[in-house]
Amino acid sequence: MKRFAVIGLGKFGFHVAKALFEDGHEVMAIDNDRHRVQAIEPYCSEAIVMDATDKEQLRSLGLSVLNSAVVSTGTNISISILICLYLEEMGVKKILAKALDEDHGVILKKVGATEIIHPEKDMAQRVARGLSTPNILDFVPLEDNYTLVQIDPPPPFIGKSLKALNLRAKYKVYVIGVKELVPEKFTLMPPADFVIKDSDILLMLGQSEDIRRIKGLQ
Repeated sequence: MKRFAVIGLGKFGFHVAKALFEDGHEVMAIDNDRHRVQAIEPYCSEAIVMDATDKEQLRSLGLSVLNSAVVSTGTNISISILICLYLEEMGVKKILAKALDEDHGVILKKVGATEIIHPEKDMAQRVARGLSTPNILDFVPLEDNYTLVQIDPPPPFIGKSLKALNLRAKYKVYVIGVKELVPEKFTLMPPADFVIKDSDILLMLGQSEDIRRIKGLQ
């Protein structure tokens, strides 16, 4: 079980806290609005009414033991900046902060945020990717233009072994896992003689351009 704090319980913060709690983690939910705190109480370990810009009150919570803190404090930019600064000074190792725009994100990074969240932008990209590349079921962008995707196997892959396909040499991509639906099973790092079926889902790692080449085989 991991420990998290969610500071700011608007719609985004509420659902983050609830999801973490339902996944079995310890969640401290913080907001200065009593009604929001009361609403989250059934879905967190501890719900606290507090002004998180009060440095001493924030320090009293012992947040340095957290695995991560999520800062989602609405439209007041200065509030999120102060909170990220305080959390960084208190030794919180991972701080995820919701940004209103790119400039806000840059400032949050400078004062201690380790990861910036742009909810509307991120969701828009996810929806657009789903529409433009419907064979890609999910994706995770990584550093240096690498992407981790779940993808339906293109027709030329079906019935062939990974060795025969030689994807690393031909496309510079790696199949690091296969989710088999018939029978239901997940194979991590499948062997070279693994034969791909049309019901399989491939977990594939590669640069975005090379993943697009695979998509072009559909």
